[in-house]
Amino acid sequence: MTTKPRAERFRIRRSGAAGDATAPQAPAPVEDGFGAAPFPTARATAQATAPDAPAQAGGTALSADQEIEAIRREGLTGRQLRMARRVAQKHGIAVASDHDAVRLLRKRGIDPFQRTNMLELVRGTAIATGAGQDGTAQDQLPQALMQPGPDLPAGRPAADRIAPAYRTPADARMHEIREIQRDIARRRRRALAMMMARLAAFVLLPTMIVGYYYYRVATPMYATKSEFVIQQADGQGGGGLGGLFQGTGLAMQQDSIAVQSYLQSRDAMLRLDGDLGFRSHFSREEIDPIRRLAEGGSNEAAYKLYQKVVRIGFDPTEGILKMEVMAADPETSAAFAEALISYAEERVDGLTQRLRGDQMAGANQSYDNAEARVAEAQARVLDLQEKLGVLDPVSETNALMNQIAAFETQLREKRLQLQQLLDNPSPSRARVDGVEGDIRRLEDLVTDLRASMTESGTSGGSLARVSAELRIAEADLANRQLLLQQALQQLETARIEANRQVRYLSLSVSPVAPDEPTYPRAFENTALAFLIFGGIYLMISLTASILREQVSA
Repeated sequence: MTTKPRAERFRIRRSGAAGDATAPQAPAPVEDGFGAAPFPTARATAQATAPDAPAQAGGTALSADQEIEAIRREGLTGRQLRMARRVAQKHGIAVASDHDAVRLLRKRGIDPFQRTNMLELVRGTAIATGAGQDGTAQDQLPQALMQPGPDLPAGRPAADRIAPAYRTPADARMHEIREIQRDIARRRRRALAMMMARLAAFVLLPTMIVGYYYYRVATPMYATKSEFVIQQADGQGGGGLGGLFQGTGLAMQQDSIAVQSYLQSRDAMLRLDGDLGFRSHFSREEIDPIRRLAEGGSNEAAYKLYQKVVRIGFDPTEGILKMEVMAADPETSAAFAEALISYAEERVDGLTQRLRGDQMAGANQSYDNAEARVAEAQARVLDLQEKLGVLDPVSETNALMNQIAAFETQLREKRLQLQQLLDNPSPSRARVDGVEGDIRRLEDLVTDLRASMTESGTSGGSLARVSAELRIAEADLANRQLLLQQALQQLETARIEANRQVRYLSLSVSPVAPDEPTYPRAFENTALAFLIFGGIYLMISLTASILREQVSA
């Protein structure tokens, strides 16, 4: 940050009297392209600006109104008029209008249109041009010196600050410039010292504290790394597009995420504490105070530490779970890792156990129901057979039909024999009666046999009814047997699907106890702390600078 030099600047005009040997020679006039005519915004000539110079206008002096009218004809802009009024107010001149301000300033020999930097204007300085005792114009240096203040290189008048050997204006100016440069150098050194002090207080000191902790105080931690993947059993007969993703990381992504969430949960922490004493291990005295658990601390504090020492990552592209377990000694670290892997295996088995159980339970229930119905149908057929005394209705019917057919054949023969006897002119009556008796008996027997097939008898039902009931029972039995076969097929399909739903955990990298401490990484952590503190300091510094600039603006 630099500070602009605040020094007095004077625009000195010397009129170059002939008898003044020290006055510098006036520069030769430069042609501006307007000839003898004045520039519209240029200062009025000596005749117009001199307070007592008479203007030759018919041999009489110009009045104030005529001078103002002449200024109006110059064509001054509004900005120039406003500038003239401000300059008049600065010099304490009471004016009636903007043109009156230009007139009065010119009478006092002040150029109202001279461009000056407001930062370079010094209160209490004025440049006045007067006349000497001999009537010649003389240059007068500023009579009012700058008042001493906190922004000046020194708090004494300029005449006293100038050494005796540097009484000329050029030497005095150089002396003032050197004083300003020394003050700027002092300010810069002070700002640099303050900046270094702030850096030391807000960046270097915290970084040294962090480095001391990591190098001297932090307890060495041993990390055991392992990798495992969750796979699915190969499906039997699983073809098509669905078989392309079986057993892959894409199909097991949900299960892997579920296992990762479980291993990072409070349930796993409490189980590990109950089995291997997680809290007691990190409550020992040799653990540094930052990582040490307080005796009788809450589960939330233990869980926060558990999240720091047990890190589990999942790679979705490969479907691999990577686990890193830290402890104060290598054996405990490896034991913690093996215990967590066993918890993961149990969780993987439990993910599909209910689904497989539901599938097998439904299939077994359907098969048991079908088997019971088949047994009921078989019992009904057996009961009908025992009740009606018919083993096979078809066989019984065939036997009766064969008997009827045989008796009808004999009946036809007897009828032919009777016809032969009757054709004799003198048949034997005894033989005719015997043949007629045989025909009558055969007809009665055929009638009885046919009646036994359709009419109810002493056994409780006809052969047709018995046959119909047995056929219905046998058809029901056949249907039940078919349903039993389908239930058996569904049971086998459910068993295959349940086997396909089996998940298992496959270790790709087994946990091995390390022989050297893995953490803390002192140099990396110290460098990271330095960058963090430096970034915070830089952000706060920039914010403060911006706010300071906005407020000062």
